[in-house]
Amino acid sequence: MFKMAVVEIPIGPQHPALHEPIMLRVKAEGEEVVEVSVNTGYNHRGVEKLMEKNSWIRGMYLAGRVCGICNAVHTQTYVQGVEKLMGVEPPPRANYIRTVVMELERIHSHMLISAVVAEIVGFDTLFMLIMRDRERVMYLKDLVTGSRVHADIHIVGGVKRDIDEIRRGKILDELKVIEERLKYYRRVFEEDYTLAKRLTEVGRIKKADALSHCVVGPTLRASGVGSDVRFDDPYAAYSEIPFNVVVRDEGDSWARMMVRLEEALVSVDIVRYALEHLPQGPAVPKAFPRAAKVGEVISRVEAPRGELIYHIVSTGGGNPYRVKIRTPSFLNVVNTEFTYLGHRLADVPVIFASYDPCISCTERVLVIDERRGLRRYLSLRELARWGAT
Repeated sequence: MFKMAVVEIPIGPQHPALHEPIMLRVKAEGEEVVEVSVNTGYNHRGVEKLMEKNSWIRGMYLAGRVCGICNAVHTQTYVQGVEKLMGVEPPPRANYIRTVVMELERIHSHMLISAVVAEIVGFDTLFMLIMRDRERVMYLKDLVTGSRVHADIHIVGGVKRDIDEIRRGKILDELKVIEERLKYYRRVFEEDYTLAKRLTEVGRIKKADALSHCVVGPTLRASGVGSDVRFDDPYAAYSEIPFNVVVRDEGDSWARMMVRLEEALVSVDIVRYALEHLPQGPAVPKAFPRAAKVGEVISRVEAPRGELIYHIVSTGGGNPYRVKIRTPSFLNVVNTEFTYLGHRLADVPVIFASYDPCISCTERVLVIDERRGLRRYLSLRELARWGAT
């Protein structure tokens, strides 16, 4: 009996699904995928070590550069942890403004991956339309924070910029247009034949598998588990703002995209509610501590991709002893190798993109050279030469 050969096909590290380096070593028997291993390690930035060597204030800016797409939630996670260590409580108005910025970031992040998935399945027109309307959200982020990409609005004890009545009105008006466009794109993903054929029953994760493999965020909620840090462990202003946790039961790539589009609409409602109920009072602190007490704290938020955790340790003084970051993509990318099995090669980029992977925020490397009994950290220049001396 004829047996088809198993061929290994590298997908990456320059990836067809997104512009970040990661290698999927795919073994296929004909067109059927029989084995996949995820290989990471192409980004070497050492962000955590940089935080240990810099002040608490500089750490805010480092946290905001862990990920370019969800930088505000990274800064939120870091700052709220530092505030606990310093015994600082931000005013209500600042918490509402932080929530507005984070939800605007969630909207543009979900729109971005929706556009990328459309491009991967060959729907280039949909990709361009979504990216065009995403610019409206980037404009609003710029209006609030002063930057369309890196927000840098968080500061210990509050925010750097307040929202006046003119900006508030502009945001509320623009949200009406964004909401209508999101409803349209949700309808396209529901009804379009091409998207349905490429996404439904592809990369399905059952509820039990989602729990046992510890996936998080929209990937988890698309498999029927209603877990959301904003609801389970509220932070910023989420305890005061009513919203629904979006859950679907299908568990496939289509469900993951639908969860994101529906969550983007929920985010529109959250931003609208926050602006309409913006508390009076100060938002920008006049001063804040420069040193933290001895202790440690676990800080977590719901990033666009799922639960984001910062473990911050302080021995007192002007800089942290240790900062450990666990990003949602670390779980969603590494723990989902089983979802590719039995599918065709052409489905691999689709499944991979449906997890909305962020490689730059997942990989933070500290390399130690222990040769000849010496323990030393490698410099970036030495690391670029693979530590050769």
